[in-house]
Amino acid sequence: MSELIDRALRTAPDTAEVLVGEGVLAELPAVFRRLFGDVPAIVVADGRTLAAAGERVVGLLEAAGVPQLEPYVFPGEPELYARYENCDLLRDALRRVDAVAVAVGSGTLNDLVKRACGELGRGYLVVGTAASMDGYTAFGASIAYEGFKQTLSCPPPRAAICDLGVLAAAPPAMTASGYGDLIGKVPAGADWLLADALGVEPIHQGAWDLVQGPLRHALARPADLPRAEPGALADLTEGLVMSGLAMQAQRSSRPASGAEHQFSHLWEMEGLGVDRTPRRLPHGFKVGIGTVAVAALYERLLERDLTALDVDAAVAGWPDREEAERRVRAMHPAGGLADESVRLTLDKWVPSERLRERLERLCRVWPELSEQLRAQLIPAAELQDMLRAAGAPAHPAEIGLDWGRFRDTYQRARTIRNRYTVLDTAFEAGLLADLVAELFAPDGFWGRRAV
Repeated sequence: MSELIDRALRTAPDTAEVLVGEGVLAELPAVFRRLFGDVPAIVVADGRTLAAAGERVVGLLEAAGVPQLEPYVFPGEPELYARYENCDLLRDALRRVDAVAVAVGSGTLNDLVKRACGELGRGYLVVGTAASMDGYTAFGASIAYEGFKQTLSCPPPRAAICDLGVLAAAPPAMTASGYGDLIGKVPAGADWLLADALGVEPIHQGAWDLVQGPLRHALARPADLPRAEPGALADLTEGLVMSGLAMQAQRSSRPASGAEHQFSHLWEMEGLGVDRTPRRLPHGFKVGIGTVAVAALYERLLERDLTALDVDAAVAGWPDREEAERRVRAMHPAGGLADESVRLTLDKWVPSERLRERLERLCRVWPELSEQLRAQLIPAAELQDMLRAAGAPAHPAEIGLDWGRFRDTYQRARTIRNRYTVLDTAFEAGLLADLVAELFAPDGFWGRRAV
C-alpha cells in the first residue's frame, strides 16, 4: 500500500484496506478473513469479469479454505448497466444467503453490489478489473432509477484490491475512461474554489488534499497508458482510489465532481452511448469531453473583469421560482427528468436579495479568486491533447454528439444537480448565454473546432 493511500485510509470511515500493486490479488483470502472472519464468500461478477478475474478469485478463496457459495453471475451480453432493476435482482438473491459479497468488476458491477449490500446492511469487498473510474472506494453508487441517473447513498467496500496485472489486461478504452474521469478533477476543483469563495460550500481541506494533492502526478503520463506501462497505470489507479476515498471522507462527491460530471450525467440520462455495441460508451469518455467544455467556459469567464459586473442588471433579470420552473421544463421533455430537474434547480435557487449579496461578493473576491482559478485549471486545448494521448476522445463528435445538442448542454446541465458550479456563477451573473455564444463563434474555442 502506498503512503498516500495509507494516509487517506485514516480519514475513511468505512474502507479498512486498499491494495494497489502487482500480484496483490494473492492477498485476497487473508484480507477477507481479517475483515469478515469465517463467514462464507459469494463472488458477484458478470460473464466478462468472471473470465477476467472472477475465476481466479474463486480459485484463490478455495485454495485458502475460505467457504464459498455458488457465484452470482450477471450475463456478459448485453453489457451490464447500472439500472436499479439489476440492484433489485442482486439484493433479493443476497438476502437469501448468509454470505459476504466479493464484487469482481469495475464501475457498474461495483455500484450494483455496493447499493445492494448497503440496503441489506452488509459489508462487502471489491476486486477491481479496470482502472476505469473513481467509484471503487467512493461513498454512494451511481444508479439509473426511474430514468434519472443519480448517486444513491450506500457505504463503500470494506476493502478494495486492484491488481495491476488484472488492470493492465483490461481493454485500453477502459483505462482511457479512467483517465477521462480523473482529468475531470481539474475543473471540479475550480468549481469547489468558486463555491467556497462565494460562501455556498466551504472547502474541506483534508478532502481537497486527497484529490488535488496527487492529481497532477497521476495525470502526467497519458501517452504511457495505452500500452499499460506499470508506473503510469499505478499512478492513475492511485489517483482514482484517492478520489474515491476523498468522497468517502466527505460523504459527498463534491471533492471529485463538478460541472464536467453534470455534462456527462445529462448525456447518460438521455441515453448517449447506452445502446452502443460491443460496449457502451464509457463514463470517463463523457466526463473527458465535459472537462474540455467546462475548461473552455472558464477561459472565457476569466477574460471578464467581474469586479465591474453590472449587479443591478443581473438581479433585474433574475427569474422568480415560477419562472425558473417554467424555464427548466422548457429545456427537458416532460417526465421524470423534467420533474427532477425542477426540484434540483429550485433547491439551489435564491431570492433576488441573496443573489445580490452573492454577486457583490463575487465582485469583491474576483481579483484573488480569478488567480486561484487560473492556477487550478489547465487550458482546454492542452486537456484535449492529454485525453488523446491516453486514447480517450476529446471532441463531442467523437462520442456521437451533434453540435446543437452539445451547445445546449451548457444551459441544460446546470439544471440536473443542486451542486453549485461555474455554470451557476455564469448564469447568475447574466453571462452564460453570451459566454456560450463566444465559445461557438467562428473564432471561439469550439468554433475553431467545429466539424
